[in-house]
Parts: sequence; C-alpha cells; structure tokens
Amino acid sequence: MTPPSANDSASQKEAKLPPRDWFLLPLIGLLTICLLAALADLVSRLEFSGSKAGFSDCMVSDPTTGVRAIPNSVCWEKGNEGELAEYRFNSCGHRAGFECGPKTPDTYRIVMIGSSFAMGDRVASSDSFASLLPAELARETGRKIELYNEGMLWGSAHSVSLRFDGTLGRAPDMILWAVGPWDIQNATVVVPHEKTSFGTKDAQQLSSMSFAARIRYSIGSFARNSVPPSVSADIAQTRVMLQHFLYESQSQYVDSYLLNGADDAEFLRVEPNAEWKSQLKEFDGYAADIEERSRTAGVPFVAVLVPNRAQAAMISMGEWPAGYDPYKLGDELSAIISGHGGTYVDILPGFRNIPNPEQDYLPVDGHLDARGNAIVTRLLAKGLTGGAVPALRVTNRPHVGLAGDN
Repeated sequence: MTPPSANDSASQKEAKLPPRDWFLLPLIGLLTICLLAALADLVSRLEFSGSKAGFSDCMVSDPTTGVRAIPNSVCWEKGNEGELAEYRFNSCGHRAGFECGPKTPDTYRIVMIGSSFAMGDRVASSDSFASLLPAELARETGRKIELYNEGMLWGSAHSVSLRFDGTLGRAPDMILWAVGPWDIQNATVVVPHEKTSFGTKDAQQLSSMSFAARIRYSIGSFARNSVPPSVSADIAQTRVMLQHFLYESQSQYVDSYLLNGADDAEFLRVEPNAEWKSQLKEFDGYAADIEERSRTAGVPFVAVLVPNRAQAAMISMGEWPAGYDPYKLGDELSAIISGHGGTYVDILPGFRNIPNPEQDYLPVDGHLDARGNAIVTRLLAKGLTGGAVPALRVTNRPHVGLAGDN
C-alpha cells in the first residue's frame, strides 16, 4: 500500500477545519468589505458632501427668457467639490457685483453674456474672471473699466438671444460672450430638463414587492438613475470622491474623458457625429442673430472660447490620440463669430505653457476654481489688449513672464 504523500496530508487537514472556521472566514471577509465601504462613505460625507439648499432656490425657469434669477435674492451653495459660495443677485437679477443702472461718462463698460463659466459658478463672485478682468484691463490700459456680468446658469445661446434686448439696454461699449463647449452642445435649450426622481408612487410599489422583485427593481432603478434620494446621495458622494482622486492624474483623466465622455467629447473629434454638427449649426444661427442686433446698435461684439477641463489638459500635454484636436472648436467658433462681423479672442494657445491646467478646474464638476478663473483673466486681458479690440489696445507693453504667455 502506498503511504500518503505530504499533499494528501495537507488536504486532509484542510478538510478537517473546524466548522466555525467555514463560517468565520467568509464573515471576516464580508466585515472587511463593509468596513472599507463605511470608511469610504465617511470620507465622502466629510469631504465631498454638498449643501441641501442651493442657488437654484434663487432661480426661475421662464420659457420666455430662459433661466433667470429672482431680483435681490441671495443664496448659498456648496457642491460635492469646492467651497461654499454666495450667489447674490442685484435688482435686475444679475450676479454683477453692483446695481444695474447707467454708467458714468468716463467708464468703458463691458457687458458679459454666457452661461455658468461667465456667471462664475462654484466660486465666490470676487474670484470669478468677470470680477477680476476689469482691474486687469484697467491696469493694462490706464482706463476706467467696468464689467457688468449677465452670465447666468443655463445661459444657452437661445436664452442669450431671448434676453439680448436687455443686454443692449445696459449701454455697453462692448459685449463679451464667454462661450464654453456646453453652450454649443445645448444651444437650443431654454429651460433645463427635469431629472427622473424617486417618488411616493415608487415607494408604495417597492413596499408591495417580494424580496426578489425588490432586488430586480432596485437594479433597474440604478440603471435609470432614479434610486431613492438618500441612497442616491450616498452613492453620488462616494462616486465623486473616487472620480476626484482618479481625475487628478492628467493622462488618466483625458483617457477616461475621451473613452466615457460620449456626446460630451464629440467637439474634440476631428470628424464629429451628425448630432454635434447639427448643434454647431444651430449655435451659428443664434450667433448670427445676436451679432446682427449688436451691429445694428453699433456695439462691438467679442467672443472667447473658455476650454473645458479635458480640452485644457490636452492642449497643455501637447499631444492627443489620433482623431482628436483640442483646437478645432476654437477654429470653428472663430469662423462663426468673425463671419458675422464680430471679433474672436483666442486664449487656447495660452494653455500650452501652463503645466496641468486641469488642476485649476473642479475635477468632477468641471467648473473653474479660483485659480482657474485667475488664469482665464490673464489670458483674456492679454487677448483683449493685444490689438483685437482697438479701444483697449495697449502699445509698447513691457513683457512680464506669466504662466500662459507664449
């Protein structure tokens, strides 16, 4: 008879593990997973929780004007990223930093239009490029500069067109349109689309289901992004936390954005899909209307493309996958604005010499933080005073080495 080998002995010992070990080992693994999940949830609650109230409480969705703010309202909001910010609107419903009214005779007034980038979403009003730009231009030109900010959340091209008579009524010496990729993708939007939420009917339906049916329903709810609010908020916070840390890597962020950005990344493609081409054509139509009205009023019209986070990162890297071009949208916007008689100021090349400019955006939210607004201020001031706008042209400018200079 063959004596048992060492392997056979080990197998017999393993097979003779005490029954409690077969229970305890999986339990320890489960508890470890639960502990890690609880720690992740705790960190996300402490560092990435947003305020329950928001500045949307100061907003009205009006199909005749687009989203607008309630005059003389004040709201505070903290998103999952960034700091608590105050949103204070004047008697005309604008986050201008001062009252609407006539300008003084010796002041050069810029009226800025646009959406959330222009409004300064996610930062204090004093940190937005709308607030920083007048002082920078005054320093460069020696003139008294005033910027009246009409930028508004969901300020699409259609909304800008609906409100443009009021814009011209501010007696501007120049109109500045701060455009982002979102503005073109959502050119026709007037009021935001409502998201599907988990309501009372869903709760009643869930309570009457069997356990197996509840599991299937919950999986479907996750797919539809309509989970109960308390669960959805916890998941959202944890997801933002994980994405926040992942997106701090420039290359990983760009790869992830291009891979998962879907329609949001179409503007970066050399050959975008038919839907993006249609959106660009619709934007062109609104731009033509706005610029024609500006020209009739005798007001110079200037536009600038403020890049989104992925676009700024790609320009800074100096390389990108085949089939993409972060400068393409700037060229298209330049052709649109110039083709209708306006002036386009190109700040995209300024991002070439800024290391990791995406770090100056909120990684998941995508809006500029205070440092990002300061960068846009410098680049935009340089573009406006470099000759594009005769009234602001600076000659014999002493060279000052700044990040973003070419």
